[in-house]
Formats: sequence, structure tokens, C-alpha cells
Amino acid sequence: MAVGVKDVAAAAGVSVGTVSNVLNQPERVSARTAERVQRVIQELGFVRNDAARQLRAGRSRSIGLVVPDIGNPFFAEVARGAEDRAADAGMTVLLGNSDEQDERQQAHLELFQEQRVNGVLLTPASDDLAAVHRFAAGGMPVILVDREVEQGVLPSVSVDDVEGGRLAVEHLLASGRRRIAYVCGPRSVQQVADRLAGAQAAVDAMADAELEVIEQPSLTVLQGRAAGESLVSRPSSSRPDAVFAANDLLAVGLLQAFSFGGAVRVPEDIAMVGYDDIDFASATVVPLSSVRQPARLLGWTGVDLLLKELDGVDHDRRVRFQPELVVRESSGPVR
Repeated sequence: MAVGVKDVAAAAGVSVGTVSNVLNQPERVSARTAERVQRVIQELGFVRNDAARQLRAGRSRSIGLVVPDIGNPFFAEVARGAEDRAADAGMTVLLGNSDEQDERQQAHLELFQEQRVNGVLLTPASDDLAAVHRFAAGGMPVILVDREVEQGVLPSVSVDDVEGGRLAVEHLLASGRRRIAYVCGPRSVQQVADRLAGAQAAVDAMADAELEVIEQPSLTVLQGRAAGESLVSRPSSSRPDAVFAANDLLAVGLLQAFSFGGAVRVPEDIAMVGYDDIDFASATVVPLSSVRQPARLLGWTGVDLLLKELDGVDHDRRVRFQPELVVRESSGPVR
């Protein structure tokens, strides 16, 4: 049988209210009494019913976080940053993985609502935000992470992906490359479209440069490998001389396809730049140049925005960070 607050009170010789104060407002109890109650809690193995406490208070100590792919190290870092800031505020983060599916995303949002979380950090699964707006209109604060909407309808923290795409391709052009391929996921994903816009702007500014878009079903290592194998199968004269990958997972798959059998040398035959600068970008077969996003800072700032929303503090509802190009061996020397 589960041990309750009444059992602890009886064993410690105090009132139920005193036990409640020890658990929730220890400053209102003498050190000697608090020590006696805590000792009884340990002896009896009492575990507080936090769910019941949350129902009474109308709010939990939790924050929801929904990301498209927790297998992507970028989103793992976002989650770590969110947990760091939440811990500072005495809260925890509940993680949901949408797998880039609107239905799964909606299921996570509804579950978090039932659990009365304080709010939700969300990297949307798609461009269709109608359900997200309805969810937020119901009174649950939503902070967009790695995404923003026009006119600040929802608070957001993001990175300037147009600038990131431009940085990547300008670097490849500066190294003498002119036939650029952009390997990406679905263009319906806002980040993919923004990085393409930056890449196209860089190519348009160079008279003899051209950009080919190779769109894959998802942003994974396997899809990067598939794109790489299709490039390897082409005659060398029809291949691009540089590839900009929409994220590092795609870039890793491309590197695997290129290195198998030595069909394509990186960067001699094809220079490469990825995006996100995940931890193992520097440890690939050929260390990968990449556009760095402050992943952990995105998560930390997302929770910080949520806390300000909850406290009614004036703050910037749209925070946008600038990306940084990290140059390694995969893109070769600038000519």
C-alpha cells in the first residue's frame, strides 16, 4: 500500500499541514521539525503525488518540447539547452518527437495540455501551423524554436537561415567552384527553403555560377547517401564541383557515398559544406565544413522566453541569432 501524507504526519507526530509545509514551504517549519519529517519520509519511502498537487495548483513544474527528429544531434543539443534553463527555474522538460508528422505533433501537444505543462517549445513538423495557432489560442503558451512566423504571431527563437545559406555558397564560390548542388529535404520545410534562398542569392551574384537543387524525402544520413550515390553514378563531367547540404546528416551520407571505392575525392573533385556543425562534423572521414547554429542557446533562450511570457515580463518576442561558417578540410582552400 502506498504511503500517504497522513502516514508521514502520524509517524512524525505532526499535522498534515506541517508535512505539506516541509515539502512545499520549508522556510515556514523549524529546522528540527523539518529534519524529523524528512527522516520519516525516508524511513517510510514516501513519494509525493505530484500529479495531484499539479491538479490543485492548475500548473505543473514541467515544460513540453516537441522536435521533428530527436535522432538528429542538433535537436539533442537544443533539448540540453532547454533543460539547463528549465533546471535554473526548478522545472523539467518533457520531450516529444514528431518524426516530422503533423499528427504526432498534435498528439504530443494534446498530451502536454492534459498534463498541464507550463508551456511548449515547438519546432514545427511542417509549414501548416493552423493547429498550433488554435492550441496557443486556447491559453497554452507556445514558443517556436528554430523557426519564426511573420509579424511575431507566436514568440520565437531562430537563426537567420537565409544568411547561413549565403555564407555556405559564397565560401564555395570563393574556393573557385561554380557548379553548386544544394542537397536538401522537402522544400516545404521552412529552414530548407530559407537556406536555398540564401544559396540562390549567392549564385545569382556570380555570373558564371549555377545551382542545382537535389531534393530528398527527408534530412537523414540515408537520404544523403542516396543523393551521393546518384551523383557518383553520373559521368564526372556532369557532376557538380561543390555540394551544399541542408544539414550535416545529409552531408555525412554524401561523404559516405563519395568515399566508397574512392569514386569521388573530397574536396579535390567535389567540395562540401554542411549545416548545423553537429559534434561529429569535425570527426568525419574528411572533416566537414559547416554552418554553425547555436543549438544549445536556442533551447536555453526558448525556455527563457517562455518564463518571461508566464511572468508577464516585457521582452522581445522574436529572437534571431546569426549563423557562423566553420571551415574545415571538406571545402578545400580558398583560391
